Amino acid sequence: MWQFIKFTLAAIIGTIIGLGLLFFIMIGIFGMIASSSGTEEVSIEANSILHLNLNTAIKERVEENPFEDLDLPSELTMATGGIGLFDLKEAIKKAKTDDNIKGIYLEAGMIGAGFASLQEIREALIDFKKSKKFIYTNGDIYGENAYLLASVADKIFLNPQGVMEFNGLYSERMFYTKMFEKVGVKPEIFRVGEFKSAVEPYILDKMSPASRLQTESYLNSIYNFYLKSISESRNISVEELKNIANKMSIRNAGEMLQAKLITDTAYFDQVEAALKKASGIEEKSKTRLISLKKYMKVPNPNNKYNADKIAIIVGEGEIIDGNGGQDMIGGDKIAAEIRKARNDDKVKAIVLRINSPGGSALASDKMWREVILAKEKKPVIASMGDVAASGGYYMAMGCDKIIAQPNTITGSIGIFAMLFNAQDLLNNKIGLSFDGVKTSNFADIDGFYHRQLTEAEHQILQQSVNQGYEDFTSKAAKGRKMHIDSLKRVASGRVWTGEQAQGLGLVDELGNFDKAVEIAAKAAKLKEGEYGLKFYPQQQSFVDKILKTGEASLKEQSLRSELGEFYPLYKEIQRLKNMKGIQARIPYYEVIK
Repeated sequence: MWQFIKFTLAAIIGTIIGLGLLFFIMIGIFGMIASSSGTEEVSIEANSILHLNLNTAIKERVEENPFEDLDLPSELTMATGGIGLFDLKEAIKKAKTDDNIKGIYLEAGMIGAGFASLQEIREALIDFKKSKKFIYTNGDIYGENAYLLASVADKIFLNPQGVMEFNGLYSERMFYTKMFEKVGVKPEIFRVGEFKSAVEPYILDKMSPASRLQTESYLNSIYNFYLKSISESRNISVEELKNIANKMSIRNAGEMLQAKLITDTAYFDQVEAALKKASGIEEKSKTRLISLKKYMKVPNPNNKYNADKIAIIVGEGEIIDGNGGQDMIGGDKIAAEIRKARNDDKVKAIVLRINSPGGSALASDKMWREVILAKEKKPVIASMGDVAASGGYYMAMGCDKIIAQPNTITGSIGIFAMLFNAQDLLNNKIGLSFDGVKTSNFADIDGFYHRQLTEAEHQILQQSVNQGYEDFTSKAAKGRKMHIDSLKRVASGRVWTGEQAQGLGLVDELGNFDKAVEIAAKAAKLKEGEYGLKFYPQQQSFVDKILKTGEASLKEQSLRSELGEFYPLYKEIQRLKNMKGIQARIPYYEVIK
């Protein structure tokens, strides 16, 4: 008994001491934050260069992290990484008219972004060049996506031993069918539309003919636009670029220089010397590089307070029911944000910025309803990012106008439901069995996971999916002012690029986010300079982030470390948990490289 009391007291005292130490550590950390950033005055010297290191993920928005400058492990800083697309574009626009900024030094060899986001950045860089300021880019490796940005530079430096990938685009998906067979899990699929290929990774071991057809179509559309953009920037014909890629005839830096894909081969010291010369700095002086993060703290003279606002409602990630979470769109949350903007008299128009492969059909429908109500009071414009397909298109189809980039992935108007029968796994491999009683014929329909569905149950679920498809297509037809038969001819779950979708009537105009804002302002009769942008949802405070997601972040870091190469498989299983009910989504794991 005494031993028990002794160990209990020791545990209590240890806990108290631990909490006390944690308290003082947190006070110290927050003190460091206050001293390092709270009172910092950011000023820029003349002849400075904006340094854009884009070797990271590009997201629509990234929450500010006050721990980021501190030399602490990522588990403690809660760092998620990445750069916000809107922040990046704002910095480039501000630098264009900043007399202290002489040019941009761009690093983007390993950038993580979709082609529509890259196009947004590319257009911002092209606009920057109108100031007659320079853009230099440097890297050891250029992938196709990074080169889309690098190609606009005045000078493209490549390490003499560096490489550049210029061999065309490739799209691949991961298939889980054989794995399911081995563990004894059988998917039950309910879908409408022969092109609705989101279920294929679970029932096939390769792409279906319909899926291959649509993928070839939109991938070639993206590639042709890519080649056209490179051709305009480097003054090399599209046919010559295709020939280089098809033969993979250029394999080293010297050959790339000869083909005019780059302007110089150079080591970093030579690049640094070129930057000094271009910015008017003496050779012995230090290059005046200012990072994106620091430059964002410099006041923007172009930002002026205006009472009238255009609401920018950002939806990024897969769509789930409820309030969502990090990198997810919660149907209830975004619906509430649209409602909030609708009822705010200072908000004169709404731009719904969508970057989503879709997800829950129910959540998508809730957001669609709020769009319909909002546009009765003020203009609502959809701006599509890298992908706005299936549930992402559902969000957009009720808007007054839909704006997409030529290389946006969109469409995929179709739905499905997917259940997993684990009877073989549970009965034969684990040794579990189930039995019970019921009062009605379908009372145990939720028991699908440990038995085969009956034919009647299968018909009920398929009818629900069929009805969901009719709802989706009829609402899409009404929103796009198309006859239902015409709409269905371009639906069936088929994926299109923005350029293709415009020709089919699914998209109104091609353009970037700025164009969507201009259209919204014009529709609301707002003049340039007489309105501000108000972003929704309000970004989470860092303290709230610690309280709400600290445990989840630490768990994620631990799992990533423990599982290693199997971590993506774990994430896919977790994603399957969100596929409750009828789904409107495209294959989430599709990779274009």
